[in-house]
Amino acid sequence: MSAQVHANLTEEQVRQISGDLDEPDWLLETRLDALGALEGLDFPDVIQTPGRQWTNLEELDFETLVDPLNAAEEKDQVGPEDVEVLPLREALDDHEDLVREHFGSVADPQTNYLTALSTALFSTGTVVYVPEDVDAEDVTIRTTMNSRSLFNYTLVVAEESSSVTILERQETGGAPVDPERRRPGEEDDDTRAGGRYYSGIVEIVGGENAYIQYGSLQDLDGTTYNYQLKEAAVDTYGTVDIIDCNVGSRLTKSTVETNLDGDSSETKMVGAFYGHEDQHFDIDARVWHNAEHTTADLVTRGVIDDHARSVYEGVQNVGRDAWDTSSYQRENTLMLSDESEADASPKLIINNHDTEASHSATVGQVDAEDMFYMTSRGVNERIARNMLVEGFYVPVLEEIEVNELRENLRTRIHDRLRDRA
Repeated sequence: MSAQVHANLTEEQVRQISGDLDEPDWLLETRLDALGALEGLDFPDVIQTPGRQWTNLEELDFETLVDPLNAAEEKDQVGPEDVEVLPLREALDDHEDLVREHFGSVADPQTNYLTALSTALFSTGTVVYVPEDVDAEDVTIRTTMNSRSLFNYTLVVAEESSSVTILERQETGGAPVDPERRRPGEEDDDTRAGGRYYSGIVEIVGGENAYIQYGSLQDLDGTTYNYQLKEAAVDTYGTVDIIDCNVGSRLTKSTVETNLDGDSSETKMVGAFYGHEDQHFDIDARVWHNAEHTTADLVTRGVIDDHARSVYEGVQNVGRDAWDTSSYQRENTLMLSDESEADASPKLIINNHDTEASHSATVGQVDAEDMFYMTSRGVNERIARNMLVEGFYVPVLEEIEVNELRENLRTRIHDRLRDRA
């Protein structure tokens, strides 16, 4: 479905955003091209069955959610001395050729309506540049959203034989309500009038023999509608691992894609989510095997409680020239409430017979035999259930090399279980 759902968006607004960032002409033209393409673009693909669309993005009130000229955020960007972690504006000053070469080279700015909207309106961003042969750890990017809407862009470029581990975290702070939209008795920092909208586009470029682990923790508040696209391109003998963790927001549409473009390139895509109350998570994991001897491993684990809902789609696409491919996918969802809903749709698309591949997905409740075993040995029922849920996440936690991300996710899971009635 294509529609112009933000009719008040203007070229003058886009030019003002670009001018405030003192951007070069080529980037302004990219923004304007994305703006002009909006009317003809579809929303992101969502799983549908006859008579039912599992996630209804087009029903969001973008007129209310998106306030393009009043973006506000706090951003903390740090890394070791031999890696450049720069706000986008500084990166354009210091490395314009690098940014121009890679901006939009992995994630097409006009992939769908929401990516084009983000390309036209992004007002904050980070460039992580890892030079050749540099080994780096503990790059962190923390973004606190302090406005009704925020459009964020992240570019990671790791050159030949380099390595880096990255944590990017999104959360929400205070945000004023437009006085015309404030209801009687509503406080200035109350965002319930219309909610919020966060959009994040991440492009990852892995050079020959480079290694990147990029981890993201989305912990936005319960009024926020969240759209994120993280896409990587991996060169010969390179490895890009992406960890995508979602615990916040009201509705999340998160897509992670890796393009294995070089021979013997590899990826591991790890996902974790925990939904409660009326949260809705729509999670996509996709890998494209475009070269020989490539390897992919997709692992996702999620828990849903109360009236929460999860939708998962995993795609392993093996191209005609992708000889000697290994590709595996596992998705498991644990339901803690009879009112929660979960759906999973793993897919294999194989165009080359020299392939070893598998996929699986399960949806279920806490195992009754496990609960019986623990309670029969004197463990309180609530403690037993919480221990089993925390243990359920162990295969995901073990894959996270970034200590801060692993501990942050573990803490958020523990806190949510502790608060459960």
